[in-house]
Amino acid sequence: MNDKFSKWKGLDRTKIDWNPEVDDEKCIGCGLCITSCGREVFSYDPVKNRAVVKYPTRCMVGCSTCMTLCPKEAISFPEKEYVQKLIKDNKLIAYARKVLKERVAEGKYS
Repeated sequence: MNDKFSKWKGLDRTKIDWNPEVDDEKCIGCGLCITSCGREVFSYDPVKNRAVVKYPTRCMVGCSTCMTLCPKEAISFPEKEYVQKLIKDNKLIAYARKVLKERVAEGKYS
């Protein structure tokens, strides 16, 4: 796995069950998900004319842009409550505040 995607808020990304699933019966191979994902989670199967999830752990936890863009509702994710539970159980608000404070001190938001 690419190092830059190996952690999410300090958590091992491989242990987080958040990634898109493509329903082959609904997917029309339009490419919106493939060309819109900045993390290159998807690939394309030219034989089946379908999007495929190639790198599931590259998906940004909580992001569901591809699902929103899909004109055939062929993409699904776990419920958002899953992410909310991760945040609560792992005290990620405190983590985010710490990182934010560090970035402010570095002058990133001035």
